[in-house]
Amino acid sequence: MFPLAMVYHPFQLAAAVVLTTCILWLAIYGLTPQLKFIWYCFFYEGQADVYDTTRRGLLRGRKTMLNLSAGHLKQLRASCPGKRLIWVDIGGGTGHNIELMDEFFPIAEFDAVYLIDLCQPLLNVARKRFAKRGWSNVTILCQDASDFVLPEWSESNDAKGSVGFVTMSYSLSMIPSFYTLLDRIDHVLDPQHGLLGVVDFYTSGKQSSLHEKAIGGESKECGWLSRWFWQIWFDFDNVSLGPARRSYLEYRFGTIKSYNGRNRFVLPFIVRIPYYIWLGRPRAADVSRNLHAFEVEGGNTVGNTSPSSLTLIKETETVPPLDLGEAYLKEETNKPGEVIINVTPPLSSFHYHINKPWRLPYYQQPVHKEFRTFIYSFTWEDPVVDMKYLKLGAADSMFVITSAGDNALHYAIASSPRRIHCVDMNPCQGHLLELKLACIRSLEFDDFFALFGKGQHSNFRQLLDTKIAPHLSSSAYQFWRINVNSFSSSFYLHGYSGWALRLAQFVFGLAGVTQDVEHLCSCNTLKEQTEIWKTKIRPVLLNPVVIALLGNPVFCWNALGVPLNQRRMLLNEGTMYEYVRDTLDPLLATYLLKNDNYFYQLALLGHYSPSSCPSYLTRTGFEKLKANNAMELDTFRLHTDSIYNVLRGLPSWSLTRAIIMDHLDWFAPGSKDVDDEVKEFSRVLSRGGMVFWRSAGKLPSYNEVFERCGFKVVPLGVRRGPGDALDRVNMYASFWKAVKL
Repeated sequence: MFPLAMVYHPFQLAAAVVLTTCILWLAIYGLTPQLKFIWYCFFYEGQADVYDTTRRGLLRGRKTMLNLSAGHLKQLRASCPGKRLIWVDIGGGTGHNIELMDEFFPIAEFDAVYLIDLCQPLLNVARKRFAKRGWSNVTILCQDASDFVLPEWSESNDAKGSVGFVTMSYSLSMIPSFYTLLDRIDHVLDPQHGLLGVVDFYTSGKQSSLHEKAIGGESKECGWLSRWFWQIWFDFDNVSLGPARRSYLEYRFGTIKSYNGRNRFVLPFIVRIPYYIWLGRPRAADVSRNLHAFEVEGGNTVGNTSPSSLTLIKETETVPPLDLGEAYLKEETNKPGEVIINVTPPLSSFHYHINKPWRLPYYQQPVHKEFRTFIYSFTWEDPVVDMKYLKLGAADSMFVITSAGDNALHYAIASSPRRIHCVDMNPCQGHLLELKLACIRSLEFDDFFALFGKGQHSNFRQLLDTKIAPHLSSSAYQFWRINVNSFSSSFYLHGYSGWALRLAQFVFGLAGVTQDVEHLCSCNTLKEQTEIWKTKIRPVLLNPVVIALLGNPVFCWNALGVPLNQRRMLLNEGTMYEYVRDTLDPLLATYLLKNDNYFYQLALLGHYSPSSCPSYLTRTGFEKLKANNAMELDTFRLHTDSIYNVLRGLPSWSLTRAIIMDHLDWFAPGSKDVDDEVKEFSRVLSRGGMVFWRSAGKLPSYNEVFERCGFKVVPLGVRRGPGDALDRVNMYASFWKAVKL
């Protein structure tokens, strides 16, 4: 143990007490390897044989980092088959990482693997490990990491760009000359196909930099106590957890993935050591082909800059500009053969993707933190009726509200428009659609339907790291890594809308009609369906207690996503009882839930079925989106900002269609925000372009705003009474179209 007589500093005394407590706790549970690790805390020679055992609980994230790296390596290798692949594991010690990697990316597929470390006792363990495995392509080098030299380098074989993969597992924080090390890695890493993976402890600064806000920093913040305690604690062992190392890492290289976790080692509810997993690539990577680069330090708003804030540059049509998406460009024809493009000039900090980036980067703003999760796990609008009036073609460019992305995918399947801009202020809605796009790109149909049809998959975590992650932005990966249990039970019971489904299941169970609900969703005739509805289910849902709850403003917003102003519009048309009656009665008499109304089948059962689901969940729809290397998905651009801000960033006359759902119901009558938004729609829509919306009111007041701004407003459907359903959802009182004159 630590003799207290040898402790002089008050903090050291406290540390000794905590350490002694941990030792006693470990002793009680007979954890001999951990005791040996603590006893030889600073003597690697004494603990070399139990090093891996003791680090298994302490050094979290190593397996995830290697798994993620393997998935991204496979994507990078696909673009350069036959290229020599060298892996350098810096500070690899006992070779545990290399042995682990064989599970995800066979060591035999590397042309050469080098383990670099200064500790001979640990390297001796590695030599025995590799000899047992019989790996002839693995070489152990006892060198200083900051100026490592590979045997294959010579005057005729330059080190620059010769390495394809570099990893550092809890070693960056232990290397004093980290600037030199990272500069050297940047020099030797392949500029186009190189990958760097890091996992380590960290502490953050008091405030996030603009760069951190741009690359995503979910759960990165550390409280003052955590920053103070862990930096001092690890400093005793010459491990530096100050933010400088990670900051320089993220400055020197482009970020692909970043995940911030907490290690609940030994005392899970007390000891929470911050650690991170990070993947990146050289900034020299070609950003004009398979990935995007975005400036994030100059003070501009990333993702949705207004045209006035963009800087003028020139490029000829024969040399395509960076494919930043229309939200970043304002194009004008200057003279034949030349295009003038307003785009923010790249400076020091970029956000990188390996694959086609559907998600446009954004600064994480305080408003984004208000959205802890998605509101809508499914889209509550009928796209079949939309398609009847949209008259979409391959040349059309659309503007839609993201929601859960179901309808945007329907439009892509049905008509393949040139561009679909999906816009939502809630970043979690973007994370959901991005996940669907990534899953279409990377999974087979059975796994995809299990996730979004059945809403359950027992192996989602493995799929996320190995197959899906290379197609996700860093922010989206962080969100789904944190919410990895979303698919352990019904996915559709998560999010705010999940509360409505949970309530329905509770009410049905309480009333004893759960089996009747299942029967309702499997009826073969409308007569049978109507009979069950009238005698069993209707009396439950139109019960005064349920009606009162549905009318509660708190429940309306938190479970149904209905804001106060829209609730007010709805009640202006009649009572809540009348609204529920006029919504559901005609639906159950018109559409068979079994195969013709997936909206209410999901609401009642909590999942879809193969015969009743959105088009993207049908095998035909899925295969169309996945065909030709998922080329159909190139049409998507996902924005994370307000509708007004995104519109300001779009070129004039660049849109032909816009579907804004019931969005304008959210504003109070006479709101200036409505005027500003409609004016921007007028600017960005081409002549003859159309805007579509639904409303809880039969004649919404904002219709006249469109007319003042040069649109002709046409009703496409208005609820007249309890007899007819406007569509398969039938929750809105009216459906409108405005044509740009």
